[in-house]
Amino acid sequence: MAIKGKKIFITGGAGFIGSTLASRLCADNEMVLFDNLDRNTLQHSELGKNKNIRLVKGDVLDFNAVNQAMAGADIVVHAAAIAGIDTVIKSPVRTMEVNMIGTANVLKAAQQNKIKDRVLDFSTSEVFGSMAYRVSETTQTVAGSAGEARWVYAVSKLAGEHLAHSYFKEFGLPVVTVRPFNVYGPGQTGEGALQIFVRRALKNEPITIYGDGTQIRAWCYIDDMVDCLMLALEDKRAIGESFNVGNARAVTTIFGLAEAVCRVLESKSKIEFKPALSADIELRIPETAKAKELLGFSAKVDLEEGVQKTAVWFRQNLL
Repeated sequence: MAIKGKKIFITGGAGFIGSTLASRLCADNEMVLFDNLDRNTLQHSELGKNKNIRLVKGDVLDFNAVNQAMAGADIVVHAAAIAGIDTVIKSPVRTMEVNMIGTANVLKAAQQNKIKDRVLDFSTSEVFGSMAYRVSETTQTVAGSAGEARWVYAVSKLAGEHLAHSYFKEFGLPVVTVRPFNVYGPGQTGEGALQIFVRRALKNEPITIYGDGTQIRAWCYIDDMVDCLMLALEDKRAIGESFNVGNARAVTTIFGLAEAVCRVLESKSKIEFKPALSADIELRIPETAKAKELLGFSAKVDLEEGVQKTAVWFRQNLL
């Protein structure tokens, strides 16, 4: 099954995941990438020159702009969001507004534009709180303590997920939600720990870990993530469902990750520790059986291979 001859609208289309998905779809489809260009992965690729891609600069908080740019679309992918713990802590109000009101605008526009094929919404693994071991899609979500800036992102994303599924239940909008678990790889911009470690290791600069480094994560390579997104866009069984997307086998502590990056890249970087910036996620490992059973998805790229591929990209583009 392949997606061909469709008009596909992607918010955050110039970002890391949005642009990687666009590169997978652009050969056979008309693409509209809607982005405010705060984080612009497109500038490091040839995608912007592709005849099937149109870049529209805009803000998801502007409903009319979203609604007009979406006109005629068959598929909507809502990847735009405020993300990254530093940004969230510095700008909690903007985080809530963009992630909640922006999602509401995209869903309302999708309903008004009568999107028939799919509306793919991005939630987050953070909805499972600070201790998330082998969490499934039916595991209780956690809002976090009020007033702790770390949870602003999770709460705003969870609200968007509830709203997306409400549009499915009330209006029949063909919604599917994904909850990414620590996605990394070529083209990543912003604050992701792995890409920061790789960039510093390539320059033999000190690698900073916030907290004691015992936090445990499962790392998912971007190609695996996009494989799952493609299945969610193609398979009708995905409609009305939420999916954890991650690699439960690529698990390590943050300190172990820094050590692995230095080893794989033969870096002389020293690892330094600083006090934690905020509340942290101590443990985050997904259960992805649902995505395997319904969509046939399983992650393939192990951590060492993913680090090497990521490093190649950063050497070529950003060093």
